[in-house]
Amino acid sequence: MDNFFYFLSKTRTFLMVTILSTLHADRNVYPSAGVLFVHVLEREHFKGEFPPYPKPGDSSNDPITFNTNLMGYPDRPGWLRYIQRTSHSDGVLYGSPTAEHVGKATIIEIIAYNRRTFETARHNLVINIMSTEEYPLPYQAEFYIKNMNVEEMLASEVLGDFLGAVKNVWQPERLNAINITSALDRGGRVPLPINNLKEGVYVMVGADVQFSSCLREVENPHNQLRCSQEMEPVISCDKKFRAQFDIDWCKINLVDITKMIMIHSNRLDPGTGVLPDIGGYNPPPESLKSRDFFADFLITLAVPSAVAMVLFSVLGYSMCCRREGV
Repeated sequence: MDNFFYFLSKTRTFLMVTILSTLHADRNVYPSAGVLFVHVLEREHFKGEFPPYPKPGDSSNDPITFNTNLMGYPDRPGWLRYIQRTSHSDGVLYGSPTAEHVGKATIIEIIAYNRRTFETARHNLVINIMSTEEYPLPYQAEFYIKNMNVEEMLASEVLGDFLGAVKNVWQPERLNAINITSALDRGGRVPLPINNLKEGVYVMVGADVQFSSCLREVENPHNQLRCSQEMEPVISCDKKFRAQFDIDWCKINLVDITKMIMIHSNRLDPGTGVLPDIGGYNPPPESLKSRDFFADFLITLAVPSAVAMVLFSVLGYSMCCRREGV
């Protein structure tokens, strides 16, 4: 009997340790530098970790919010952003790591709050940023999509449809989404809650081939004139996007990284910013010769005073001696 209770206590201890290790288990992800990283914080994944642990398929719809920060710091890294529209929707971490983050493990603390029971669950997300030979892709295009919110654009199927349309127009061998930014972060206005208006998003993609003729159509003088008059330009390939994506072609931005690198390499070397060594500090001697400033003082006062007296005399003569009847 004693052995039975000893075994039971050991089993409970094992189960408790297993549950705690599940709650605090780290999850590793391996994004690439220069490529858009998206990680969804699924509410369903955290629901089972709030006591009492509900059974799979529980229909409870508790409001859950997330708090994310870099371990040991109050906020996330500068390249990583987070959005959750409501407490009944999933949260999304997204951003574009750069080459300077390669090889550095970024640990993000994720705390889920159950707003009904006030319980919390904690996870760690370990982001291991990998280097890639394709970074950076030399030709980058940024599109402004008017009929999307950022969390809608981050959905894998929506982003996949957009990249498919871009690939159909651009015809590159390699095409990656580089970054997604809400129009509100670019100074856009919060839309009115009518007619299902959207905030708008900027989507930057990169490719390994020159821009297609369609993407360059906005640069011709006719379309530039239409954009200056706040009219929609005539773009031949807009129909390939129009069914799902309403693109503002006047705001498209085409960047050729190869030309930027060439311009940068032709600039003069600014140097290290350190002045050349001209020897040690040589202070003035302690015993300085006295200097007489009396002559300077007289010149400073005498000349303006003399001019003022002459002008005063001329004015007095004109007013007193040149009057009519005198």
